[in-house]
Amino acid sequence: MSAPEPRNNPDLLGHQAAEALCAEAMRSARMHHAWLITGPEGIGKATLAFRFARRLLAGAPEGPSLALDAANKVFRRVAAGAHADLLTIERAWDDKRKRQRSEIVVDDVRKVTDFLRLTPAEGGWRVVIVDGAEELNRNAANALLKVLEEPPPRAVLLLTCAAPGRLLPTIRSRCRRLRLSPLPDADMERLLAAYLPDLDADARARLVTLAEGSPGRALLLAEEEGLALSQLVDQVLGALPALPASRAHVIADTLGRGEGAFSTFMDLLRAAISSAVRDVLRGRGDPEQERLVALRPLDAWGETWHALTRLQDETERFSLDKRQALVAGLGLLSPTRTGSSVTGNP
Repeated sequence: MSAPEPRNNPDLLGHQAAEALCAEAMRSARMHHAWLITGPEGIGKATLAFRFARRLLAGAPEGPSLALDAANKVFRRVAAGAHADLLTIERAWDDKRKRQRSEIVVDDVRKVTDFLRLTPAEGGWRVVIVDGAEELNRNAANALLKVLEEPPPRAVLLLTCAAPGRLLPTIRSRCRRLRLSPLPDADMERLLAAYLPDLDADARARLVTLAEGSPGRALLLAEEEGLALSQLVDQVLGALPALPASRAHVIADTLGRGEGAFSTFMDLLRAAISSAVRDVLRGRGDPEQERLVALRPLDAWGETWHALTRLQDETERFSLDKRQALVAGLGLLSPTRTGSSVTGNP
């Protein structure tokens, strides 16, 4: 059983405080016209946004929950993408390249202006969800800013964003901020038991650790062999300071051929490094983390993490050769230059 898409997901676990705040705002006479829902990838931002939108379109709740029965006609129409008073903006499909675009473009945002000029079809609210607002390019961001500066009455914009620092400060300043925190382990266990019932308890516990409170990330890792890739990350870091060049090329050859393996491996590698440094600084590091962190100064580990992030971002954004990127990324891990190990500047 996989998790439902956000637009037809009736459940939201672990974000009761945020939900109650939204419900209270709906019942007040001072509903803010724009909300910025932030938090890590896969944590439930879009699920909350659609839950919020459904409730606005169906009528304010009496209590703190935004839940709406899946049999409700508003729920069904939103799930089908057929509600006349809801518009969703996200990265569009590129027919020429046969893949999703890397950014939200200005033509996408112009749909918002046209949509909000219309009278609400059902006499209530008009709602716009911008899913992944950090992907707005500059022209699109400026076009959205104009909408936020002069919002029409009875209109609400819900922006989901995993990286609010990438948004224009003027966009952030015009939105009410709603930050979602990582889910507790107990909630993660409940969700994974429901969505991955065939996975054994030890594997689910490992996913909970790797996902760091993000159900979406846990499910993605399960789908893309994240458990096996996490073991590979452990092996790579365990081999430092001397990772044989032959081993690095074998890893690059294997992962470079997969569609999602590169991104998952790099995500796990960066997460393992940041977790090791964080745990050691807090005095909670295990022996392997302490050994790893001691290989170089803390500021050098910070530089390495940022270099790996830039490498991954550029490789994915510009469709560069994943195999070469993996060799370069593994080279960044070696603190010394030797003829028998992969090298690179931190």
